[in-house]
Amino acid sequence: MSIEIKVPSPGESITQVQLAKWLVADGDIVEKDQEVVEIDSDKASFPVTTPEEGVIRIMAKEGETVAVGAVIAVVETVDGVAQKSKIRNLKSEIPEPAPPPVKSSPLHTPASQPVDLHASPLARKMIEEKQVSTIDLANAFPGKKITRKDIETFIHRKTEAPGTLRFTGTRDEERKKLTTLRLKLGERLVSVKNQTAMLTTFNEINMQAALKVREKYGESFKERFGVGLGLMSIFTKAVTIALREFPQVNSMLDGDELVTPRYVDIGIAVSAPKGLVVPVLRNAELMSIAGIELKIKELAGKARDNKISIDDMKGGTFTITNGGVFGSMMSTPILNPPQSAILGMHKIQDRPIAVNGQVVIAPMMYVALSYDHRVIDGRESVTFLVKVKELVEDPAKMLTEGLDPIKLLLDL
Repeated sequence: MSIEIKVPSPGESITQVQLAKWLVADGDIVEKDQEVVEIDSDKASFPVTTPEEGVIRIMAKEGETVAVGAVIAVVETVDGVAQKSKIRNLKSEIPEPAPPPVKSSPLHTPASQPVDLHASPLARKMIEEKQVSTIDLANAFPGKKITRKDIETFIHRKTEAPGTLRFTGTRDEERKKLTTLRLKLGERLVSVKNQTAMLTTFNEINMQAALKVREKYGESFKERFGVGLGLMSIFTKAVTIALREFPQVNSMLDGDELVTPRYVDIGIAVSAPKGLVVPVLRNAELMSIAGIELKIKELAGKARDNKISIDDMKGGTFTITNGGVFGSMMSTPILNPPQSAILGMHKIQDRPIAVNGQVVIAPMMYVALSYDHRVIDGRESVTFLVKVKELVEDPAKMLTEGLDPIKLLLDL
């Protein structure tokens, strides 16, 4: 008996997907619920599993665009007890894979005879110590006297990270088809630039207080909740409080109507293997710092493993992105439609600032708020960002919804 494996629907309005990668080969024996292929849609990547154990017959190629509901493979099975017996017998007949051949050092290529290099004494010593192939060196530096620096350059090239593009001096090019997710992302970004009145306002935040909170309580926080205390959760909490005071920033256009949710769903931009995805923390205004951290950890893990679902990314009223993890000092984040605002965090760097008439060195972060000027006025965008700044610089104010605790004490 053959059971069809069909492309599941990843969400409403999606009619086509791309077969990103087969995880098994044609004719392999597969288990029930085993992941066999990764699918790329215009919103997320997800795996497809087998409905039953048996022998898989693949009917579509990697990179092929197929319709939702299309048959991409079949699993050949045998009903009942005979099936399991047959499958297990087949498995026992499969020979164990041969052990991989022992590879030589990446710096040393075996040769039938050594090459007499024109090299400096120090270079010759390094060649001997590092066991560098003289043949490869001669090919890398033809007709040149080899120096210590040449050896270091050669070793660096040989040991650089897999996937790193190394220029070879040739005129070769590499071409590969863009994923459906990357193509859709490009379309959305272009439409944002063309269909919104996007502006960006900037500010800077003294991160000293927030870093002290993490330094002082980070260890006990992790012991209690099983997750580290990060800056993203502190910013998320500050944003939810600020949005209560400036609900326009949490609004969005729907035709000729302005929609202002009475909740805050924060999208957290995450760099996934297939591109940028934005999973959503629903009702973030009700979450504690620990709750935010736990949810971010869960969603980020799913994104990195390409297991993020459409439901994980539906909705969202405001987005936060952190280019600082990659070293960005300042940027203009682009809107995530139909949202009207996005906050960009950046790298923390010690800079001289004026405090009470004195120049001091403090850990500073530039922040940027991009917003749709059709929905949000300049005054609201600037004061919203100032509010976030005040809360992050004095985290204790988050307990009083951003109000001065002393004023509350004095009923002022």
